[in-house]
Amino acid sequence: MAEKPHMNIITAGHVDHGKSTLIGRLLFDSGAIPENEMRKLKEKAKELKKETFEFAFVMDNLKEERERGVTIDLMYKGFNTDKYYFTVIDCPGHKDFIKNMITGASQADGGILVVSAKDSIQEQTKEHLYLSKVLGINQLIIAVNKMDAVKWDESKFKEVKEAVSKLLTSVGYKLEKIPFVPMSAYEGDNVFKKSENMPWYKGPTLFEALDKTFEPPEKPVDKPLRMPIQDAYSITGVGTVPVGRIETGVMKPGDKIIFRPSGATGEVKSIEMHHKELSKAEPGDNVGFNVRGLSKKDIKRGDVVGHINNPPTVAKEFTGQIIVLQHPTVITKGYTPVFHCHTAHVACKIIEIVKKIDPKTGQSIQDHPDMLKSGDAAIIKVQPMQPLAIEKQADFPQLAKFAIRDMGKTVAAGICTDLIPADK
Repeated sequence: MAEKPHMNIITAGHVDHGKSTLIGRLLFDSGAIPENEMRKLKEKAKELKKETFEFAFVMDNLKEERERGVTIDLMYKGFNTDKYYFTVIDCPGHKDFIKNMITGASQADGGILVVSAKDSIQEQTKEHLYLSKVLGINQLIIAVNKMDAVKWDESKFKEVKEAVSKLLTSVGYKLEKIPFVPMSAYEGDNVFKKSENMPWYKGPTLFEALDKTFEPPEKPVDKPLRMPIQDAYSITGVGTVPVGRIETGVMKPGDKIIFRPSGATGEVKSIEMHHKELSKAEPGDNVGFNVRGLSKKDIKRGDVVGHINNPPTVAKEFTGQIIVLQHPTVITKGYTPVFHCHTAHVACKIIEIVKKIDPKTGQSIQDHPDMLKSGDAAIIKVQPMQPLAIEKQADFPQLAKFAIRDMGKTVAAGICTDLIPADK
């Protein structure tokens, strides 16, 4: 049997709108979680008096397992549809959500935006949608959840659909490609099984919509190798094992590689994914690989791996196109927040605000403004305070995206459009 194309999806939306419950339900109803595992979770949920959260529990339990163990692939949970094999990326809590969205999920091929029929659009709904757009997630499904809480009322669904449609258009999404599915993740209506409570809805279930809506991404195998490091383990009897996801190019055992910005070099001994040895790793593969000649302290999270003859770029300064999501005051020249780019977190200084632009058209509105506030889009010049591996959107869009964070909030998101490389 040929392997199905693999797609990474992310769930986005306000923290209380039922993302975890939805994913738990999807995994359980589609048979990705065995009955006995679910039974155990139900018992545990009862013990903790959280009966209604048993599906959300599925994801939490994975997270706990992940915190305990060293296995590489626990952060991801997968399920099959007729057409694809889907990996749900690290179902995120509200605090870490954005961080994960930038690291794991700027890698998503598609997204499910969950909006509660009861509460409609919230601040986080907007923030996640902006980010999805800026980070290049162009395929979306809107899950209008908690229909049970509004007594399956069609007019309530239409109201939410209209509000979200306006928001989607304002951010620059094309509506004709985006399905809206009314559902109840808790009751299981229209997630995997067709609902009998909403005869007025004639469209697909969420499970069916995944196959109908999403197209698999092209794999940039012919580009040079780029792989951001998420972590490095020292495994007894094996040696040093860096872990990450191949963004572009191909990695094979025997390859001579370099880590930037650290500058460490080595040779790939073996590559492993889901505990199987690979003869090569391609874009989209989450792998661990064993390196000859390096110890764990030579490698750190945020390093990017490339072949020695085509090393990843380290920027002395770069130009970014950003959209300001929220800022307690305003952004001015000299501001030095933390930039999250692939798996790196580096403090960077905004050395110039070149111009303010219209977020939808990219047309210039004002040259050299003194400041930027929430909602503004702009071109800025940035100087990393420590070495940062980042690439231009035109060369490697996968490594050009970043988020700007300050005081626990995502202040802005953007892409690197140009850069001045640092001297070796």
